[in-house]
Amino acid sequence: MIDMIQRLSIGETLRAAAAALSALPDSSPRLEAELLLIQASGWSRSHLLAWPERELDPATAADFHALLARRLNGEPIAYLRGQQSFWTLELKVSPATLIPRPETERLVETALERLDPTAPLRIADLGTGSGAIAAALASERPSWRLIATDRSAPALRIARDNFCALGLGGIDSVRADWLSAFATDSLDAILGNPPYIPDADPHLARGDLRFEPPSALASGSDGLAAIRAIAADARRCLRPDGLLAIEHGFDQAREVQRLFRAEGLDRIETRQDLAGQDRVTLGYRPFDSA
Repeated sequence: MIDMIQRLSIGETLRAAAAALSALPDSSPRLEAELLLIQASGWSRSHLLAWPERELDPATAADFHALLARRLNGEPIAYLRGQQSFWTLELKVSPATLIPRPETERLVETALERLDPTAPLRIADLGTGSGAIAAALASERPSWRLIATDRSAPALRIARDNFCALGLGGIDSVRADWLSAFATDSLDAILGNPPYIPDADPHLARGDLRFEPPSALASGSDGLAAIRAIAADARRCLRPDGLLAIEHGFDQAREVQRLFRAEGLDRIETRQDLAGQDRVTLGYRPFDSA
């Protein structure tokens, strides 16, 4: 089928590609076929719809063939396109970064709802990856100062590219491991989507996860090593009444709450994502904590 697609019109190409892509789990065959053809051709979606009878030129057909073959092998559509939508933004992504997912928007919403919108707050986005969380917050709250950290230099370069391309001020980017770069009592909020999958989880060898950076996905035998490290240092870095909010797995809320309590945080609660799954646990440094 792939060889035939090279000699078809736009409309026939999209139909044949969508049929091939329908074999992939959790795919959107027609949309993905259009996105891949847009990527290969440089045409707009309106062009595809307006000229379905136009045949592909050999170069475009070859590029499309290559992209489709990679997608049929399971490579994420975001990496093939080099970009992913998140919040109201279009972000550059690469295999050096986790692909931003809709569930993480719940963390952004939590920060927007819980923090003073006009105060000049200093907020850390730990393990920023593509910079999605910091970029979303900077786009909504220009008075906030975001510090985006990541221990991966390639990921941090992608984040910086996104901040620049989006024209977002108020964001510093720092190469660091979790909270190691921050002074005592220096932050009004700490946010993060750290790795939280157990190292031996079989899902890491399936689907999109096969192509994403393992260090951004897995964290110890129980998946909580990174969250444990962040929680252990959060109260030192937070100012009194400072917020810690962390994204985690749907079945980890009780243990994350326990970790927060053990580290002296209070007003601890867990918020659900749009699917009703536990997704973000938050807590505060007490006013009187030392």
